[in-house]
Amino acid sequence: MQANQPAFFKQGPKPLTRVLIFSAISIGLMVGDANYQLLNQVRDKLSLALYPLQWLATTPINALIEGNDYLQQQTQLVSENKMLNNEKLAAKGMAMRLNALEIENAHLRNLKIASENTPRQAQLTKILYNSRDPFAAKLVLDKGQQSDISPGQIVLDASGVVGQIVRVQPLTSEVRLLSDRNHMVPVMIERNQLRTVVYGSGRHAPLEVRNMAPNVDIQVGDRLLTSGIDSIYPAGLPVAKVTKIERTTGNAFARIYSEPLAQIDQHRYFLILDAPATPPPYPTEASAPKAKKH
Repeated sequence: MQANQPAFFKQGPKPLTRVLIFSAISIGLMVGDANYQLLNQVRDKLSLALYPLQWLATTPINALIEGNDYLQQQTQLVSENKMLNNEKLAAKGMAMRLNALEIENAHLRNLKIASENTPRQAQLTKILYNSRDPFAAKLVLDKGQQSDISPGQIVLDASGVVGQIVRVQPLTSEVRLLSDRNHMVPVMIERNQLRTVVYGSGRHAPLEVRNMAPNVDIQVGDRLLTSGIDSIYPAGLPVAKVTKIERTTGNAFARIYSEPLAQIDQHRYFLILDAPATPPPYPTEASAPKAKKH
């Protein structure tokens, strides 16, 4: 059973008439607005009145979009920062390697010049490791019997004498450094040609010139060169520089200290001088008296 409409809703024009009226009004407003901008002011006022509603409707969406863009940018920045840090570290490592190679190349050039000025032919050799004996100043080199290395041969760097070969294996050899306690080298003072002997006192300890009178003509800064009187070390090779002299009244001998000129702890490459044609007998221990303990 259909309910009857109230009399209120039955008043007014018919629906079709309403559609025609509103259509005509709409067309008129559109034409007037298009030609004469009749509704600009109304539109502006309505836009201003509706802006808060528009802002409330669009703010959450805009916040989500901006938040997503921010997170993407942060992720991209973190990734780029990590990549730049890796590139920076790689560049620093390469720069350090290049610097090390430049230093090593400079040392090799100096060795080449030194080999041209040595009295005998020389072979280039590289340090493999320190000797396992903690009480000896020795190094193990990468040349041995297969390279015609023999005990007694002299080892140099571009600045001076490093030591002497004392043991040889097929592929390696052991060099006794100047600072070893069992090492001695006949030397002369470059300034006045005074002959003496320099002794090792232990690794990282200064070399000593022993058994010299307190009034001996030796000065701090004097260079010690090989004298050649033992027929093992060729004459004129730089050995050490005098760094300290103690002339104590009442002592029979002066205490004279020097440091090797060779940069033993700073480079990996040395020169091994070829043995003389008729090598002299090779001493295995120092024959001169040791320094007295004080």
